[in-house]
Amino acid sequence: MLRAIFNEAAELYDRARPRYPDALVTELAALTGLGPGTHVLEIGPGTGQLTVAMAEFGCDLTAVELGPAMAEVARRNLRPFPRARVEVAEFERWPLPAEPFDLVVSATAFHWIDPAVRVPKVGQALRPGGTFALVTTEHVKGGTVDFFARAQECYERWDPATPPGLRLQDESEIATDTGELAEWDDLRSYRCTREITYTTQEYIDALLTYSGHRALDAPDREGLLGCIRELIDTHHGGRITKCYMHELITPRRPAETAGY
Repeated sequence: MLRAIFNEAAELYDRARPRYPDALVTELAALTGLGPGTHVLEIGPGTGQLTVAMAEFGCDLTAVELGPAMAEVARRNLRPFPRARVEVAEFERWPLPAEPFDLVVSATAFHWIDPAVRVPKVGQALRPGGTFALVTTEHVKGGTVDFFARAQECYERWDPATPPGLRLQDESEIATDTGELAEWDDLRSYRCTREITYTTQEYIDALLTYSGHRALDAPDREGLLGCIRELIDTHHGGRITKCYMHELITPRRPAETAGY
């Protein structure tokens, strides 16, 4: 199961994956009233990239993580926050508590959940009028543009699943996907972009936390990473910059909806 592959590298994931921008966390808190007394469920926290920032607001937080090694690192990161806990389970099979949540959050993880289950179960988890905060992350045009154009040749050579001629999109070309949530209330969207500069090794470490890279056969993975390493060192002085776009989508559960 590809979504479980992150558990193989929990410590690397924690070190290499960036936390979410302060601007996004501030917007999330403002839109949802995050704070003491807020009952929060997070789906797929990883090692706590967003979880820690939410726990700092003093909320009561339950995070459901598929990977036991990932969950253990998340628990370590959450030690200063006694009102936060991490459970190891598949969200699809996790038994919902009797008390509903005020807020359900999923940050760059919701696409891994069974599409037949995810939105209905979020609705069941929320109180009427509660908020679902969905965070998505896209790699968009920006940063060291020439590197990412050249890196495509590495992927086409070593990763057979790579579409030919693939190029990064500008942020303005990416539509907000709210199809599954179209019947929910008060749907809002907030976007922010940021650039992160990586040394060669830092970028290789980040790539090794992506499921597609980890799933490659070892010879292909080593060939791909070697190609990228040589490209950064030879043409970009050992340092490149990547541009990320984060989108926060915050619909509210309808007060009365059939099936919830």
